[in-house]
Amino acid sequence: MRDPLWKMSATEQAEAVRTAEVSAVELVDSHLERIAEVNPRVNAVTQLMAERARADAARTDRRRAAGEELGPLAGVPFTVKETTPVEGVPTTFGAERFRDLVARADAPPVARLRAAGAVPIGHSNMPTLILAGMHTRSELFGDTVNPWHPGLTPGGSSGGDAVAVATGMAPLGLGNDSGGSVRVPAQFCGVAGLKPSTGRFPADHRVLGPDDPGPASQMLVTDGPLARSVADLRLAYEVLAGTDPRDPRAVPVPLRGEPLPGPVRIAVVADPGGHGVHPAVRGAVRAAADALRDAGYEVCEVEDVPRIDEALDAYGRITVTEFAPTWPVVRTLLGDGGDRYIAMAMERTPPASTDGFMKLMGTWMSIRRSWAEFLDAYPLLLGPSFTEPPVEPGLESRDEAGRDRVGSGMRLCTVTSFVGVPAVAVPTGLADGLPCGVQIVGRAFREDLCLDAARAVEDRLGVLTPIDPRPAGPVG
Repeated sequence: MRDPLWKMSATEQAEAVRTAEVSAVELVDSHLERIAEVNPRVNAVTQLMAERARADAARTDRRRAAGEELGPLAGVPFTVKETTPVEGVPTTFGAERFRDLVARADAPPVARLRAAGAVPIGHSNMPTLILAGMHTRSELFGDTVNPWHPGLTPGGSSGGDAVAVATGMAPLGLGNDSGGSVRVPAQFCGVAGLKPSTGRFPADHRVLGPDDPGPASQMLVTDGPLARSVADLRLAYEVLAGTDPRDPRAVPVPLRGEPLPGPVRIAVVADPGGHGVHPAVRGAVRAAADALRDAGYEVCEVEDVPRIDEALDAYGRITVTEFAPTWPVVRTLLGDGGDRYIAMAMERTPPASTDGFMKLMGTWMSIRRSWAEFLDAYPLLLGPSFTEPPVEPGLESRDEAGRDRVGSGMRLCTVTSFVGVPAVAVPTGLADGLPCGVQIVGRAFREDLCLDAARAVEDRLGVLTPIDPRPAGPVG
């Protein structure tokens, strides 16, 4: 007997639909059965779109029967984070206040995936309003469980998508990332994830009203896919990239850049900023470096990345300053205890004055320039997405020490979001029964280089998922 359809990669699923090996309806039904089996144990899929997914799949089958050419993601189901509109479905942000905020149109990335033939099968869980912390727990839908160990967080804020992909409920998830929200759950759940360059994918963040957000929200938040393999991640990347009139930030840059002469140099920094790294994560970086060296890359151990502490400080001050005017209202929407994570940041970092904010904008540009110069010397950078294995749920909201620990753990994600460069998270294997992984950071708009290197790591170290959720037990 062949494996269930849900175990196939997105690339294989689309090819099977295009060649009539399976129908799109069969493919969707296989994933719906998997969701019914698994989701009660992990709580990753929030709003199931079963009937509309079947209807979309049936249209795909009719098009194929009529001899029409199908797209590169024909029939492939995907989940969509609760932040991102799917036409006709509430975009709740996990908050009671937005339970009935029905989307009038698909968000640009959803529209692009659907145009390629993919089928949205459900919304996915996240921290309330993306603001309640790193752990995926929302006021509306509760906690999402890490399928490798239910006593640990799956990460966030795109944790629902990471868990759905890891457990076979969908081969692709559509999350977003402004400081690690795709890459951290990818590492914690053993899947691959892409944070693109700022301006690579079109988006429209006018979800809660007609006004655009401020500069930090415009520049830091990028939509990004999660998948079980780098090949599937590349397929989603090629579909999502491009321009859209709703987003003047998106630029028409080629999917692949010019080949680089000689072996590609990749800088390795296991402990960015020198703030400490867990031995298991250091081992993951070492394993990835060895894999890349075997693949022909010029692996270079370097002292550190540019200006990391200064960048973390500027990131925090800019985001707090932008967010401060709305905080008195926003904190009332976060549910019981949901305001603790942001409240600690607001208490520690007062908003900047107008003059101070303008100076911070200059600092931001200066740090971006330093990183551009670093990546000119080293086209790629290898380091951790999170400097520890998965931690306990809600650590970042428990107290100042927990918040600092989580903030430090994701520091390389935060800084690379701040400077707007692409990064791919890729698994490296297991340590004490839990997934480990790294991220590969590249020059702006050189996602192709990141994906090539991530594929080299994957080819040598393997793919970890899909998996069945594991019962509670000791770690290690």
